[in-house]
Amino acid sequence: MNSGHNDFARASGISRLVPPLVLAMAIILVLLIPLKIIGEGYLPQADALADAAKAISGKPWTDILLLRSDYMIDNHIGWHALLRHVWLMTNCNAETLVLFSTAILFILVGCSALPWLAWPEAWLITLVLVPGIQSSFMGRLMLGRPLLLSILALVTILFLWQTRSPSPPDKRSCLLMTVLIALAVLFHGVWYFWALPVAAFLLARQYRWCLALAACWFAGAILGAALTGHPWVYTIEALRQACNAMSLHATQRTLVTELRPTPGNLFGLLLLAGLLVLRQLARLPARPFSSNPAFWLALIGWVLGHEADRFWDDWGLPALMVLMAGDLQLFLQSRLQPHSLRRLALAAGLALTVYITTTNDVDSRWTNTLTAEYLTPDNPKLAGWLPDSGGILYEADMALFFDTFFKNPTAPWRYSVGYEPALMPPDDFATYQKILWNAEEPEAYQPWVRKMRPQDRLVLDARSSPASALPQLEWKYAVKNLWIGRLPSERKNPR
Repeated sequence: MNSGHNDFARASGISRLVPPLVLAMAIILVLLIPLKIIGEGYLPQADALADAAKAISGKPWTDILLLRSDYMIDNHIGWHALLRHVWLMTNCNAETLVLFSTAILFILVGCSALPWLAWPEAWLITLVLVPGIQSSFMGRLMLGRPLLLSILALVTILFLWQTRSPSPPDKRSCLLMTVLIALAVLFHGVWYFWALPVAAFLLARQYRWCLALAACWFAGAILGAALTGHPWVYTIEALRQACNAMSLHATQRTLVTELRPTPGNLFGLLLLAGLLVLRQLARLPARPFSSNPAFWLALIGWVLGHEADRFWDDWGLPALMVLMAGDLQLFLQSRLQPHSLRRLALAAGLALTVYITTTNDVDSRWTNTLTAEYLTPDNPKLAGWLPDSGGILYEADMALFFDTFFKNPTAPWRYSVGYEPALMPPDDFATYQKILWNAEEPEAYQPWVRKMRPQDRLVLDARSSPASALPQLEWKYAVKNLWIGRLPSERKNPR
């Protein structure tokens, strides 16, 4: 039967179109996924909202947040400059800017493997398996954050090695790696994490590639930092902010979510075991794990993920995906003819499976913001209840900062807590920690209440009025469990 299908394909002239059709299906799939999700009403949360608002505001973080006195520079200055340039050219609103960055970044990462694979189906299978074992994976790809550019650079470099080894890296390869790392450093800022893939190449005993990657890392980090216009300050501040983010917190539960430890991704280890079994049963002519840097980086990411989740999410898991795609390509080559209709049918089935499994709205993952309510001046019942010019919006909920800043990018007030609590002034950070330790009980907000001025406001997430716990303020139920407190009128207008 297979012979009959192949004869028909050759006779009809379809066979020569099979490889480009498979590639076209993979590309169209990657384009359709974010469009479908965005069409459901999806809006990413957290940093993507702040990034767009920051770009539109045109203000430095010192005019937006309460910051430590030793704060020096925006560690995503390149990304914010790019978004601002897009906004100035298009004059779009904040939501459009967020969705634009979300779609573009997803497409770049989703297509990152395709130039390196003769069998794009291997990537499609990977996109079926990985979201199936780690439900948060798709959410991370749809975050709209520049960390995805670092993932794009990492995936490209690992596939570059996979394609060219055992040959040593040539000048073009080194140039490509340098440019990718420079762009990642410029837009994402975390230049120090590139020590991880360098270590992976070293452990894999790929010494020439290790030395080349280390040199490209050095050159790319310098180039990326130089493009900001503040190379030394940018480099030092990125490392200092990372150290503070991890060391200033008394307990790990007050860290931002991606810096908290993970109990260990068992399914990641199961996938590695599954690849090992596949290699043995199918007798794949694959490099041993011990000489593959993707394997070592996946292992490093899994181990360090017990300290901070992003080691696994941003470095270990992408490396595992590259390892999987390489082995799956070898398996497909051994089982299918490159121009057979069976291959076309398999690719179509995989594309449909990926589309359904990634775009379905399980647990409202793509529509949970449709009912969100925001603090905005155009809400008539909030007249006089938002901070006045020069005021401070005191809050201990980072999500509240992201949402409110997103909806009010040019507002004339500042926020007590922003995208990273460790950037707060020491006394405000101590108050923030106390609030979290006490499960956000209203009494824990007393230090902020005592320092409030007439133009300041305090926002609490509570089901009932906090007036009994904080009687110094008058309170207004704003939106969906949010209460706004301000100094009483007689204290706002003293005689």
